Amino acid sequence: MNIILLGPPGAGKGTQAQHLVETRNMVQLSTGDMLRAARTSGTEMGNKVAAVMDAGELVTDEIVIGLIREQLEAGNGGGGFIFDGFPRTLMQAVALEKLLEETGQTLDAAIELRVRDEALVSRILNRAAEAVAAGGEARADDNEESLRTRLMEYYKKTAPLLGYYFAKEKLQRVDGLADIPVVQASISAILDK
Repeated sequence: MNIILLGPPGAGKGTQAQHLVETRNMVQLSTGDMLRAARTSGTEMGNKVAAVMDAGELVTDEIVIGLIREQLEAGNGGGGFIFDGFPRTLMQAVALEKLLEETGQTLDAAIELRVRDEALVSRILNRAAEAVAAGGEARADDNEESLRTRLMEYYKKTAPLLGYYFAKEKLQRVDGLADIPVVQASISAILDK
């Protein structure tokens, strides 16, 4: 089963993806994690990633698709793949669809974690406060100004994917403000259909 988790920053995509990894043997394909791993891998693709990142440039869609292709072809996704942080744009969604087709796979669902903006601000500020209270440091982008900037980017670039996947009859919606076990149960019900 291959799924995409959609939702604004702080909606809980990472938390839910980790649960699916642990309970369903799925593989989380987090764009950021893949880029960091590739950068230090010493592979041809890794060297490309390192060169781009070291130059302070954004990694192209072509490189990200190449990294995802490597993961899909490695065949380590016994329980399926969770696409986390990709696609972010309609162009990337089309590229992912083509890649899945080329590798003989399908997308089973695009699951939106729905959360109100004001609840996200509260959630992010609480996350930052908890990190500091535990003796750690808050993420640099865990503040209201950064979150609002990231939300604007999400609405401009990623939110159009909701209509795209709705039209393809792949979109499922879950209340991302519910308690974590309730969200987990809602996602499980979608995957068990």
